[in-house]
Amino acid sequence: MSERTPISAVILAGGQGRRMGSVDKGLVELRGKPMVEWVLERLRPQVDEVLINANQNIERYGEFGVPVFSDAIGGFAGPLAGLHAGLREASHPLVVTAPCDSPFLPTNLVARLADALEDAGADLAVARTFDQSHPVFCLCRREVLPHLEAFLSSGGRKIDRWYETLKVVAVQFDDQEAAFSNINTREELGSFEQGPSQDVI
Repeated sequence: MSERTPISAVILAGGQGRRMGSVDKGLVELRGKPMVEWVLERLRPQVDEVLINANQNIERYGEFGVPVFSDAIGGFAGPLAGLHAGLREASHPLVVTAPCDSPFLPTNLVARLADALEDAGADLAVARTFDQSHPVFCLCRREVLPHLEAFLSSGGRKIDRWYETLKVVAVQFDDQEAAFSNINTREELGSFEQGPSQDVI
C-alpha cells in the first residue's frame, strides 16, 4: 500500500435499525455471521485502518478487534454524525465510509474512489450506480472536518445537503450494481439468506 495516501475506513453501525424492528443491524446474522463482519472482511484488505462507529452494544462490536467509537453528537443523528466522529477518530488523511448493512460491497471500492478523488482534486468521492447515488459509500479528506462541524452546528443533518457544499466527484459502479444492496428489513434478510446474491458474497 505504498505510494498512495493512507486511508482509514469507518463502518457506520450507529443507526437504530427501525425498519428491522429497532435492532442493531450490524449484529444481525447473515449466513451465520453478523453483517458487520461481512463488511469488515471486505474493507480490511482495501485500507490501512478500520474503525466501527456504533452507538450501542459497544463491547460486542469491540470483539471484532478494531477501534469502536460513538457519535460525538447525541440523538442518533444519522450517517453525517458517524462520518463526523470518524473524521475525528481516524489516523489517516483519507477516510472512507460504508454502512454495516451492505455486506456485498465492492472489493475495489476504495481504489476506485481514491483514484477519482485524486484525479478530480475533489473534497469527496461518492459511489453511484446508473442514476442512483450511494452517499454513505464515500471517500473524503479529513481536512473537511471543520466544514462538517460548522454544518452540523448550524442544525444540518442531511448528507446530500452537505455534499452540495463541497467539490464532489461521483464514481460510477454500474458494473457492480448488486454490490450496493443493503439489508433493511427481515424480508430482505431472508431473501439474501436464500442466495440470490450468493455470487456476490
